Amino acid sequence: MKKSNLAGRAAILPSLILLGTLVLGFPGTALAACTDPAQPEVNWRRCYLDGRDLSGTVLRDAMLRDATFQRANLKGADLSKADAYRAKFVSAELPGAILDGARLIEADLTRANLDGASLKDADLRNAQLSHASLKGVNLTGAQISGANLRGANLSGATWTDGRKVCAETSVGQCN
Repeated sequence: MKKSNLAGRAAILPSLILLGTLVLGFPGTALAACTDPAQPEVNWRRCYLDGRDLSGTVLRDAMLRDATFQRANLKGADLSKADAYRAKFVSAELPGAILDGARLIEADLTRANLDGASLKDADLRNAQLSHASLKGVNLTGAQISGANLRGANLSGATWTDGRKVCAETSVGQCN
């Protein structure tokens, strides 16, 4: 083989490796383009979105695993059926947000404002909701086993059975 052919093939090799990484998703590669715009089915896995203004955005069916939204504004956002396993929403603003069918297992919503949000059929198993504001939320069909509700304000929340509405003095549990 001529030297010029070897040099040409050697120059192509890095491009082929990059293509294989992007198409096949080899282990250890980035799965998300954290700079992608907010849209349904966006892949923001392991992205840092702290302090962002994402109010009113549509993130239906989004991949948000291990992403962080600390102090972010998600007022009125649609996160229905999003996969936010172990995502962090510490001190985030989510009033009026739609989280129906969202997977929030082990998510951290400590001190988050979820007033008036819809969490119908959401999976909140082992989620951290300590000192969160859940006034008027709809938890119909939500799974909350193992969730930490210590200090959470549940005033006026519709409980998981869809019938019980928590008393105005409900803190840490639905009374």
